[in-house]
Amino acid sequence: MNLDEKLRDIVAYAYEHAPAVRARFEAAELTPADIQTTADLVRLPILSKDELIALQQANPPFGGMLGVPAREVTRIYMSPGPIYEPAPEPTDTAWDMAVAVLRGGGFTADDIVLNTLSYHLVPAGLLLDEALLRVGATVVPSGYGNTDLQVKLLRDLGVTGYVGTPSFLAHLLQRAEELGLNVRRDLKLNKVLVSAEPLPPSLRQKFADEYGLAVCNTYATAELGLLAYNTTPGLTMDLLPEPIIELVDPDTGELVGTGEVGEIVVTGFSKVYPLIRLGTGDLAINVDPLPGESVQEERQIIIVGRRGDALKVRGMFVHPTQLRFAVTQAAMMAGVYPPPAVQGVVTRPDPQRDFLTVRVATAENPALDDALRGAIQQACRVRVDAIVFVDVIDEGERMMVDGRAWD
Repeated sequence: MNLDEKLRDIVAYAYEHAPAVRARFEAAELTPADIQTTADLVRLPILSKDELIALQQANPPFGGMLGVPAREVTRIYMSPGPIYEPAPEPTDTAWDMAVAVLRGGGFTADDIVLNTLSYHLVPAGLLLDEALLRVGATVVPSGYGNTDLQVKLLRDLGVTGYVGTPSFLAHLLQRAEELGLNVRRDLKLNKVLVSAEPLPPSLRQKFADEYGLAVCNTYATAELGLLAYNTTPGLTMDLLPEPIIELVDPDTGELVGTGEVGEIVVTGFSKVYPLIRLGTGDLAINVDPLPGESVQEERQIIIVGRRGDALKVRGMFVHPTQLRFAVTQAAMMAGVYPPPAVQGVVTRPDPQRDFLTVRVATAENPALDDALRGAIQQACRVRVDAIVFVDVIDEGERMMVDGRAWD
């Protein structure tokens, strides 16, 4: 089945079996017949994480979102909130997407893989464990922590692959060197899949250049599994074919255009836990080569952070990560190293228009001024009104400051 067919199937099923889903449809004056294609999803209001928490608190443990009898739930996980999540059924596409990402990252049946993702309360460890088994790999279910023991596992077992956070991988490799090991010579590690936190470009380059590792960087959520990944340097990540991923304006729920920032909203196909238009709270730039014509796996995203960190400037979201990326690009063009600290300040001296000032912690530099204006407009799609060079920007200061008066 294609995405539209799967969508019609899960909407009809969820409406019939999950009371909270039916209630959402009725509140929006919709029936399953109104959602025939992915384009129709915009008619249904987004379900935010806060709303999901409220549903569960009012009707524990799953808030009326469970689509099967409770006895059919095999495991229950917990995310911050708390949000309780039943494990997906064995036939859920979350497993297939995880397998696809592992294969895209070069993992094979010949690998011995250290899985350092947590196996406790969160689904990440078991999801990747099962996916690795489906690939045919041998799994070492180590979980997080016990650094010296994990270094020993890497060496004694001839581990070739790693799954976990990039920061813990960096810590492991540093500890291996402190223990007198040469990572390239003494270990067989050659490929890694990292997730659960941002991967700075400098750290990715270090993994590749210093340690000779092939890096697969992923974006995932606890509720819906892996959603996007890349295996080459850069910020863009390829979307997986499933589940349905939309990028929408958080205020209106409408789809954003290519090059614009929107909240990642996901619709899954699990009949155990049918989540339809779940707002992740994560913001990303929509990269669409053929707007209106491309299929999902032809699209890409650039993760830029969380909703609470971004500010809307003249109708466009500007996120700290976008500013950081722009100043890095501009500094390279202007020959400034290292990239200076930067801060965006939004004011409204004219009641009809936002005014964006960018503060840069370095000596006045006309070349950097010009390069930064262009880089910010390209990254954020917002024109800078003023660039001010300052002596210092304190580390504790917010990167995006809202100086507008809304009264």
